[in-house]
Order: sequence, then C-alpha cells, then structure tokens
Amino acid sequence: MEIINTVEGLKQALDASRKEGKSIGFVPTMGALHQGHMDLVSRANAECDVVVVSVFVNPTQFNNPSDLEKYPRTPEADSELLKKFGCDIAFFPSEREIYPENLVSPRVDLEGLDEVMEGKFRPGHFKGVVQVVSRLFELVEPQKAFFGLKDFQQVAVIKKMVEQLSLPIQIVPCETSRTEKGLAMSSRNKRLTEEQKEEALIIFKTLTQAKQDAAQFSPAETVARAVEFFNRGTLQLEYLTIVDPVTLQDLTDHWVPGATMCIACFCGEVRLIDNMALV
Repeated sequence: MEIINTVEGLKQALDASRKEGKSIGFVPTMGALHQGHMDLVSRANAECDVVVVSVFVNPTQFNNPSDLEKYPRTPEADSELLKKFGCDIAFFPSEREIYPENLVSPRVDLEGLDEVMEGKFRPGHFKGVVQVVSRLFELVEPQKAFFGLKDFQQVAVIKKMVEQLSLPIQIVPCETSRTEKGLAMSSRNKRLTEEQKEEALIIFKTLTQAKQDAAQFSPAETVARAVEFFNRGTLQLEYLTIVDPVTLQDLTDHWVPGATMCIACFCGEVRLIDNMALV
C-alpha cells in the first residue's frame, strides 16, 4: 500500500495505473476507520483493480466548531487497517492540498435535497460535502465510488451532484454495517461509553419496529408510533421522519417503494444518525 500526502503524488500514482488500463475504485472517508469503512474497501476491492481511500476531516461540512474539534483522528490506526483490507493507495492530504488558494468549487443545484433533515439541522453541511467530494472526484477520477447508506441523505446528494455535473462516475451505495446488536457503525461511536452504546440500541429497535408497523399503518401513523417507542429510551430525538428515497420529501398518507425512515438523535453529547428502508 502506498501512503500519499500530496495531490502531485496521487496524480503520478494514478496515471501509472491508468496507463496499465486498470479501473479505479474510490472510498472517501474522514478517518477514525472501523469495520463499516473496511466493508466499503472490500467491496471496492472486489469490483475494481486499484482501490484509493482518502482520509480527510473536511472542515467545510461542520457547522459546529466543537464537533470538528472533537472528531476522532487516528491516522496510524487507519493506515494499519487499510493495509489489512486491500487498499492500494491511502491518500492523507492536508487542508492546503484539498483547498489551495483560488480553488473554484462547482455550483450544484441539489433541488432541495440539502434543505431537509440533515440540511435543516446542519445548515451548510451539504455545501461542504459537495465541495470536498467534487474536489476528491476531480483528483482521483474513479470509475466507481463507494458510500455507506448510513449517510442516506449524503448518498442522495452525491448522486444528484454527479448527475448535475455529468461526471462519468458510478456511485455504489453499500448497506449499513452494524454491530451484532444492531448499532450502526460510526466513527462517532468511539466517543460513546459501553453503557451509552447499549442505550443507543433504541435507534435500531425503533427502526425495526417501524418496519413491522409499515405493513399496517400509514407513514404518518408509523412515525407517530416510532416517536413514542423511541422516547421510551434515554436518547434525545432531533428528528424522525419517513421520506421518499429519491426526493427526500416527507411521506404521510401513501407509501412508495423504498420509503425510508431516518433518525437523528443525541446520546449524551454525541449526535448519531441511522435509517432503514421500510417498504
């Protein structure tokens, strides 16, 4: 595995691979890697000749400076994990490499995808996501890019961005990786105590209960029942909604294929998100 810190070094390595006709798979991350990330790397490894993983904590997608400051950074452990799971190029750039002076980021009309759920509670978040992912795509030029569906709204936003910019990149959504008990794997879990990890299982239990309820109740009724169920636990709910998987607009009366329940909440000071397709 090559560890590369500069845009120039990345370009040289990828040019060599392209000359050999190799396909490139890309997994963008913010580090603090866990098994969920490794599942993405393994999937990329199975579908592409060369796997590039970027590790970059992107400041432009944090609307809370404290959250950015506390975001776990574990570069040595990340490198060791990536070696084990078949990463070919680990890209650890500095902020200056990603955002040089005079960089012009593309303007993308997300058609409202960035205004609901995460966009509503974290203003500017998806502008930052589009900025960093478009830049990384420009640098890596992969045939395929792999994203976890835990960040359901982010996947929808990136698909829209690729469509709007006419990028020749296939976005490959991958199922959420979970612990044996159902907690969605997340870098933020490193900030939870063992007791909090148990308390956070109410998220998965709520989603599972909602999937059962969806068979006999409307989306609005399913949401109401889910909120009541969730509030039996100790976590603080920020939002819980059922959305159309394409438009991300709330569903109330009628179900559509792929209708997805999305939850954001706080376990102590740690903000957690999760989702599940109900129908």
